[in-house]
Amino acid sequence: MKYEIILFDIDDTLFDFKMAESHALHNTFAQFGLPQGATEYKSSYDEINGALWREAEEGLITSAQLRVERFKRLFAVHKLDFNPEAFSNAYLRYLGEGAFLMDGAVEICDVLSEYRLGIITNGIKEVQTSRIQLSPLRHVFEQVIISEEVGYQKPQAEIFDYAFTKLAISDKSKVLMVGDSLTSDIQGGNKYGIDTCWFNPSRKTNTSGIQPTYEIKSLMELLSSVLSMRPVLNHTSLEY
Repeated sequence: MKYEIILFDIDDTLFDFKMAESHALHNTFAQFGLPQGATEYKSSYDEINGALWREAEEGLITSAQLRVERFKRLFAVHKLDFNPEAFSNAYLRYLGEGAFLMDGAVEICDVLSEYRLGIITNGIKEVQTSRIQLSPLRHVFEQVIISEEVGYQKPQAEIFDYAFTKLAISDKSKVLMVGDSLTSDIQGGNKYGIDTCWFNPSRKTNTSGIQPTYEIKSLMELLSSVLSMRPVLNHTSLEY
């Protein structure tokens, strides 16, 4: 087989981050006495949070700063009298409960048991660790590389250096990076010299100029379109 090691992104690739985020925002605003806040301020939050994570990808802000800064900016825009640090702590606790999986995540990891599997994720350590541990995928990955722990974000080469060292990888041709983000997963993998697979279930048009080696619309398509495997499923190995 061409590939021996498959590196997965977490959010919106194996785990449904949008669902986890919705769960966390709703519960946090409710805890702070504003149960409609998650609906009223979601668009503003998305804009602020997205901009800050793009800055993080460029190394302009750390995840430790980001976790509070996004709420500080949101509350300033909407004149909300909440403590951003306390709000952030509650939000992260709820976010860590969000072990919601994407369709096919358990099945694909089950079938890929003959491969070495790893995670490279841009995220906050306690959140990502909690979500993985609460899921049936908790024993699947040989290494879980989290940007906050490493000090670098995808697409920076240093986080791939770290992953290759931890996994003792010497041959880049044996590695495939799978993720939903063109700017972090695909661009990072491309620049590092490994093959990439863009997970694009929403069928977005790629206008970025960043070209993945492969593109798939479902996780199970990774088997037939990329790895030339027949999906013979065994549901007994991955259990809660």
